[in-house]
Amino acid sequence: MKTVIISENAPLPIGPYSHANLVPASGNMMFVSGQVAKDAKTGELILSDIKSETKKVMENVSAILAEAGMDLTHVVKTTIFMKNMNDFGAMNEMYGSFFTGNFPARETVQVARLPLDVNVEISVIAVK
Repeated sequence: MKTVIISENAPLPIGPYSHANLVPASGNMMFVSGQVAKDAKTGELILSDIKSETKKVMENVSAILAEAGMDLTHVVKTTIFMKNMNDFGAMNEMYGSFFTGNFPARETVQVARLPLDVNVEISVIAVK
């Protein structure tokens, strides 16, 4: 599926991510578009606080992965877009609670504005 790459020649990850994941060319790859904290049933945005928002985003990502018979263990790469990097610690804590080792590779960037004026958006690449 994936091989977690950790290099002794690079600083150890400071959060729930790996340096890189090696993916065999023959694997099935799924690219999940950026998800926001919108409830699929009610259409309501969950914007009360960054932890609740991140939790809903990750639940939405998980639901999409499940449609293809995958789960978060299949995720090899995430991209996190944040409105305010001051919320990084709380977002990172909630994001990290969805993974149990062999973390995906990741980058997190601050952006000026996100769709629906949300505070966080996350996209993933998964391989089965």
